Amino acid sequence: MDQQKIEQYGEELYQAFVSRRAVAPLLSREPDISIEDAYRIQEQFVARRLAAGEKIIGKKIGATSKPVQEFLGVYQPDFGMLTSGMVFAEGDTIDLGQMIQPKAEAELAFVLKHDLKGPGITAMDVIRATDYVLPCFEIVDSRISNWQIKIQDTVADNASCGVFVLGKTKGDPRKLDITLAGMVLEKNGELFSTGVGAAVQGSPANAVAWLANTLGELGIPFKAGEVILSGSQSALVPVTDGDELVCSVGGLGSCRVKFAGRSTV
Repeated sequence: MDQQKIEQYGEELYQAFVSRRAVAPLLSREPDISIEDAYRIQEQFVARRLAAGEKIIGKKIGATSKPVQEFLGVYQPDFGMLTSGMVFAEGDTIDLGQMIQPKAEAELAFVLKHDLKGPGITAMDVIRATDYVLPCFEIVDSRISNWQIKIQDTVADNASCGVFVLGKTKGDPRKLDITLAGMVLEKNGELFSTGVGAAVQGSPANAVAWLANTLGELGIPFKAGEVILSGSQSALVPVTDGDELVCSVGGLGSCRVKFAGRSTV
């Protein structure tokens, strides 16, 4: 795909983000689009957000668990960039009016104390480089109509990044078994789903190592202080006005988030 089209689709996705209006799947219009093309479009999309004043504060891994893969029809992991405009703290209420078609997923966030650059990074290297882990929610949001995405669409759309909410309880991954620790997700006081760290590529640390190595091959390091979202341990949760979600991780603590307003779709 030539540079003109890369810039065209990156701008289209940015305008969809700003206007909160979804666009037709890119793959339906460009059947030959490659994964590499899609990441170049993502780069353009993110660059527009940075030009508007945001900063990159971390990275995310997407499509790591079977429930999410089955819902999206995407069967390989991808990644996106987290920006300063995406982060919420526990106790904040998320305004759904700022989103198009949001869905929530519960996962583990890693906050780094050291830089980390692949290739050659192992799960143990990830643990050593991590300052602490937190329970969190990622609220994914697709700029592609009706979530009709293939891997190229979600990659171009910055891995369907919406916003994310970090819990307040910090855990040491050297003392917490993040692979076997169970996660319980409740919606409006009722059990919605259960999960475990092993559902994410065998361990959340494995997923973070995969991303460190994938980005390392592109010359992109993890930096100290960055937040790395390791991938969903739950099914995707539709959210509407008044909903409240709580995810609890065994041995670590919980994260709570509330929603208000109405999304575009």
